[in-house]
Amino acid sequence: MELREFFREHPQVAVAFSGGVDSAYLLYAALQYAERVGAYYVSSEFQPAFERADAERLAEQLGADLKILQVQALQIPKVRENPANRCYYCKQGIFGTIREAAYADGFTVLLDGTNASDDAADRPGMQALKELQVCSPLRECGLTKAQIRDLSKEAGLFTWDKPAYACLATRIPTGEVITKEKLEATEKAETYLFSLGFRDFRVRSKEGVAKIQLPEAQWSLLAGHRTEILAELKKYYTSVTLDLEVR
Repeated sequence: MELREFFREHPQVAVAFSGGVDSAYLLYAALQYAERVGAYYVSSEFQPAFERADAERLAEQLGADLKILQVQALQIPKVRENPANRCYYCKQGIFGTIREAAYADGFTVLLDGTNASDDAADRPGMQALKELQVCSPLRECGLTKAQIRDLSKEAGLFTWDKPAYACLATRIPTGEVITKEKLEATEKAETYLFSLGFRDFRVRSKEGVAKIQLPEAQWSLLAGHRTEILAELKKYYTSVTLDLEVR
């Protein structure tokens, strides 16, 4: 199946829009081929400010009808407690909220940006999507991450080369309780490294210790800013380390 055919069969759709590469292209395609499209962005403690800014920027570029929904993820006990399947409970909360809003707007088909490169075995949240009957047309049409980047570039979407970005909760190890303070520390630390020119990295934490994960090509940049990085990140963590197992 091609996307054009999918939207011919589903002419009115609600798109769960995160501002990332995949959902951005999905929204673009929906606006090209569907008759009526609604875009829904969920704002929670797990999303950094730049993600919302990117979502709003792209929605404006495409002329999409974007709604911002609020979800208090840390009020969901199984999310806050951070078990191995935390993503399942988080997706239930997020997509349940989107589905309710979309239904109120007259949409019965809800889409997400899961693509053909995503491994369902590694994503417990996919079970929640299945239970909520969320469709994943990029996956159904066999589009891989690389293909989506190429198509996004052709379409002029600024997201085409945006690095993959998992939610802030993924920086905290399974079993360690997630708190607002830990998420804020992660966002501030990663925002600072972004400002220095780092890309495709993570600042993970465990019991107050930060572990920076970088592509090896960026180690020289880290060495050049080591002193100031230490000074900044130690505002939020007791110590700062570098992961020698590169991203």
